Amino acid sequence: MEQPPAFSFKGVVYSYKGASSPALSGVDLEVMPGEWVVLLGANGSGKSTLAKICNALLLPAQGSCCVFGMDVSDPEKVPLVRQRVALVFQNPEDQIVASIVEEDVAFGPENLCLPQTEIRRRVNAALELTGLADMKRRGSYTLSGGQKQRLALAGALALEPKALVLDESTSMLDPEGRDSFLERIAELNRHGMTMIQITHRMDETVFASRVVVLSSGCVAWDGIAADFWDGAYLYFDFEEPPELALYRELRSRGLVPPGTRPRVDDLLESLWL
Repeated sequence: MEQPPAFSFKGVVYSYKGASSPALSGVDLEVMPGEWVVLLGANGSGKSTLAKICNALLLPAQGSCCVFGMDVSDPEKVPLVRQRVALVFQNPEDQIVASIVEEDVAFGPENLCLPQTEIRRRVNAALELTGLADMKRRGSYTLSGGQKQRLALAGALALEPKALVLDESTSMLDPEGRDSFLERIAELNRHGMTMIQITHRMDETVFASRVVVLSSGCVAWDGIAADFWDGAYLYFDFEEPPELALYRELRSRGLVPPGTRPRVDDLLESLWL
């Protein structure tokens, strides 16, 4: 039997009280299991609102959102939706609730009333996946910004979700920490986890299978990442990263084979070959 979409938005409208215009204005969007979709858009385009609807933190005022076949507006389904979908936000300190690393990661599984042996298994696995296994007894307040972001990710992974929604989760990281974080996310996606990554950085689309651009609460563009890299982004008011400009130039000269991603290392390797 065919799997339902991981996320299905149909005519979703949402307005904040007192706002002059809706945050979302009839969004239609489907994300299939195992996809990695990067969601781009200017501030106020509706990206974070969409993220919160994915996890039933907000509910559509009009239209519907289904997560793995479950309607987020059905109160009986909300606990299951939140087990299937984990959110990682921009500021990791908003999600850190315990003073010790391993206790923080255990918080989610403990609230699911799981047996202690299962909680321990999940905590150890999440710490290993995020590279924090040797820091489990550290005080969470002693971690660097990048380590705190990985701790927030570990707490999300301990729930063993089927999908991750990352809302500007790399914006507070330095370049090295950002690359490390994205590599870990890519590994999870290779093992089948569905990803919606919200960002304002076009260079973070390099791992994506699809790119969606929001503008004024509507889907302004939706297509495969390769089409976006080939110049679709030029229709939007984004700052062009140097690697995308280089990618387009090399593609136009036939120097980049199909499937190459616009990462500096990959482009240099193509040129060398």
